[in-house]
Amino acid sequence: MKKKKVLRIIARLNIGGPAIHAVLLTEGLDKSKFDSVLVCGKIGKFEGDMAYYALDRNIRPIFIPELKREIDFFSDINAFRKIYYIIKTECPDIVHTHTAKAGAVGRLAAIAYNFLHPFQQTKIFHTFHGHIFDGYFGRFKTGIFILIEQFLALFTCKIIAVSESIKKELISFGVSGQNKIEVIPLGLELDKFLNIPERSEDILNIGIIGRLVPIKNHYLFLAAVAKIISDNPGIQMRFKIIGDGELRNDLERYATNLGIRERVEFLGWQRSLVKVYSNLDIVALTSINEGTPVSLIEAMASGKVVVSTNVGGVSDLLGNPVDSVDKVKGNFKILERGIIVDSMDSLSFSGALIFISKNSDLRKRMGMLGRDFAVKNFTSDRLMRDIENLYMKVENG
Repeated sequence: MKKKKVLRIIARLNIGGPAIHAVLLTEGLDKSKFDSVLVCGKIGKFEGDMAYYALDRNIRPIFIPELKREIDFFSDINAFRKIYYIIKTECPDIVHTHTAKAGAVGRLAAIAYNFLHPFQQTKIFHTFHGHIFDGYFGRFKTGIFILIEQFLALFTCKIIAVSESIKKELISFGVSGQNKIEVIPLGLELDKFLNIPERSEDILNIGIIGRLVPIKNHYLFLAAVAKIISDNPGIQMRFKIIGDGELRNDLERYATNLGIRERVEFLGWQRSLVKVYSNLDIVALTSINEGTPVSLIEAMASGKVVVSTNVGGVSDLLGNPVDSVDKVKGNFKILERGIIVDSMDSLSFSGALIFISKNSDLRKRMGMLGRDFAVKNFTSDRLMRDIENLYMKVENG
């Protein structure tokens, strides 16, 4: 059987789940059946660079500097032109795009190629790792982006959502019908997290991991920390922010204004994630919008309990409500593998952190259940099988 060529396109290899996902798929698909080429663009000024993740796996991406996060008419036109040329040169059987910008520019180039080369058609796939229809733009711009996605969906063989919740949201926004959208969860290299032991120190470490950008809403985390400290002045807790981004200086000033700067460590990006999770007891996430957060999957694989806002695919990770736990004060829900809080509710978030910090047995049980769930559902091997099966299903269609 002739091998299929896959051209995989992602806007940028910045630190985060989409970059890991794209690199693992470029490397890991069955090489007797698929040849893969990775195309990527330019990371932002304040973003951590994950190009090393590809280079460590002997992947040399085709770099298009004009392909970047920001909307820029001339850069986007040049990115379209270059991607079209790559498609024309490589003649891929499959063009698979990841993230919003690459999904728009890359799919338009593939559509143009198919229109101009009717006897050399490429099949088009796109993965939604999240979406930009909530929390990013105003109503008018969001409406425009939804119309663009609806148009692109007409020419896309399969749209992939990384969770059931994301699929439901895409359907609710009218991006496409349920028959075109497949759910394929993330797959990660989790083995390195599985032997991280439970911490035994009396002082609890609470950490939040991710880009310091508005959509991640670290302000809520800091407001919750301030509430915890003001209500419990002698509490034995340390708070760690792992990551970097455009809001770092603003967040440090905000922590100073709240009077908590000495209790909060801003650690920047860390290459050793095993070390990061080894030093945490509770992992927090305060995002306004998410897909399936990689930091929570890694935390669960590390045996750490999770407290998160109820966004994107988080509830799919954390499971069903737990009836056996005594009712507690606070507007948060105790699930099988963690706790969720309504987005933007710092008071309830602080209450959830205090509650789980005082329940070591529950922390341990949730950590064990979370680790088991992560191992069963989010391995890279499972991801490869799912994607390969989907490609072949469409091919044999």
